[in-house]
Amino acid sequence: MRPSILLFALGIAGSAPAGAELPASSTRMQQVEAGLLPAVISGDPAAERQSLRAQMDTLHVPGVAIAVIHGGRVVWAKGYGVTAAQGAAVDARTLFQAGSVSKPVAAMAALALVQDRRLDLDTPVNTRLTSWKLPDAVYTRDRPVTLRHLLSHTAGTSVHGFAGYAGGTPVPTLTQVLDGQAPANSAPVRVEAPVGERYRYSGGGYTVMQQLLIDVSGQDFPTLVHDRVLAPLRMHASSYRQPLPARALARAAQPHDANGTPIAGGPHTYPELAAAGLWTNADDLARYAIELCAAHAGRGRVLSAASARAMTTPVQDGYGLGLSIGGAGARKYLYHDGSNAGYKATLVVYPDGCDGAVVLSNGDQGYQLGLEIVRAVAAAYAWPDFQPIRRTAAAVDLAAQRRFVGSFAIAELGTFRIREAQGRLLVDLRKDQAYPLIPASDHAFFLSAQDIVIRFDASSPDQGTLDADGAHFAFRRVADEATP
Repeated sequence: MRPSILLFALGIAGSAPAGAELPASSTRMQQVEAGLLPAVISGDPAAERQSLRAQMDTLHVPGVAIAVIHGGRVVWAKGYGVTAAQGAAVDARTLFQAGSVSKPVAAMAALALVQDRRLDLDTPVNTRLTSWKLPDAVYTRDRPVTLRHLLSHTAGTSVHGFAGYAGGTPVPTLTQVLDGQAPANSAPVRVEAPVGERYRYSGGGYTVMQQLLIDVSGQDFPTLVHDRVLAPLRMHASSYRQPLPARALARAAQPHDANGTPIAGGPHTYPELAAAGLWTNADDLARYAIELCAAHAGRGRVLSAASARAMTTPVQDGYGLGLSIGGAGARKYLYHDGSNAGYKATLVVYPDGCDGAVVLSNGDQGYQLGLEIVRAVAAAYAWPDFQPIRRTAAAVDLAAQRRFVGSFAIAELGTFRIREAQGRLLVDLRKDQAYPLIPASDHAFFLSAQDIVIRFDASSPDQGTLDADGAHFAFRRVADEATP
């Protein structure tokens, strides 16, 4: 059902307190806690369900916070685990870095300036940039980059993401990041592909947008987003301040690697604020999700209905202006996830009916955990999407599988490695994250933890395609890397 006008008018004043749930939601909450689901099922679904606590242990995620939205209100919000070894218990108000979930929040600030006619979505950004200019390129001669391009990842800009800066190391200025100058640890942000022709995810493009908003508003970026988005939505704990002030940091979740080991030096600092700089908690991020619903209904605190439609209309490959738009049927959902060093985040909401969930965690395997939680929420609340995929395993002798052992490169993304261990093949997609490969045929494999299919050419074990969540990537064999 659609949320009432009163609930939208009051924001989420009627939502459950942090760490609590509405009485009618207790059973569903318990169903989620006991019913985490993998991306792919090849056997009995009941046998493949896992408890949240067990999966946190398996994936070495010390803490996680969840808020579930149903009918336009937060029906339960709760924390699990701890902020760090010997640290405080996590609750719905515990702060986490949101990674790339920073992007849709920053995009809302940009669209607020568009609403005020201080910016235009289709004006070349270089006409408004004053502190720095996006260098001309062969691709910009006939089609200059606009704000719409930057927000939709269609600007052809470089730099997929950012590693951040460990505690105690120098942090570059924004212009040093944009030009790739020391002490920046990322490449210069440049236009390296045709403008407006295809989706090419670029944290670099959002960093250009950050500079644009600073130049146009005359404000520093944390103040701008606070005034235009965080304060109106009563996201009082959230901030783009990097690094986080010491008093707030003492209460925040601390980052951990894929093995559950604390990240040396604590949280990384991200001067690329629009792309990766948001600190938030489950309560606050749920307020943002509910604003997306309210704005679609014409009752937003920040965005008009027209702005909300612009934000959530796909431009290329299902991505709008700061959010992915998905859904197999008529009911569409809005989605973004985030990944900083030691932190992972997931945001999903259906504007029609205003159902959704946010998940924040402080472990590098929290991405997998977050999606397993979302699938459990989808099952408990009868969402039309986020259901496990069914695939059939094939009987293939291990000796026949060994020809696929090796390292393989995907252009612009990196390398993955297939190796034999414990009587089966495993794939290393990231450092310290190995997944069993399940044969689908004599030259194809799938994973259960993630929706990934690795398919080799039938005539060659040296090349093929990797399909991940509907995206397709060609790969080729490269020289074997050293064993991690």
